[in-house]
Amino acid sequence: MNRRTNRRATGHTDWCARDHRCNLGEHRSHEIVVDLPARARAVLVRARTTNGRDHADIRIRVALAPTEPAARRQLSGLLGDLRHTITRAAIAAPPHPQRSPR
Repeated sequence: MNRRTNRRATGHTDWCARDHRCNLGEHRSHEIVVDLPARARAVLVRARTTNGRDHADIRIRVALAPTEPAARRQLSGLLGDLRHTITRAAIAAPPHPQRSPR
């Protein structure tokens, strides 16, 4: 996929929402929502910052167990899963070269 497609005329990417989500030079996609009613919800948005770096913004909300020990086990498992996910994503995406100061 050509990441610069359509940027010449509008500055927007093909995946950009092209509305109020884009501000201060940043471009943002429509939300992708995974919803498990009364249990969990995840929202993913692709964003490109002013320096051209693409990011995934992810929000999650998970219903916790009513008892403290079970809720703590859930949180511990969730943090471990998030660590694994973030590590896997970071390995797959090499660092963006830093621009030299002008």
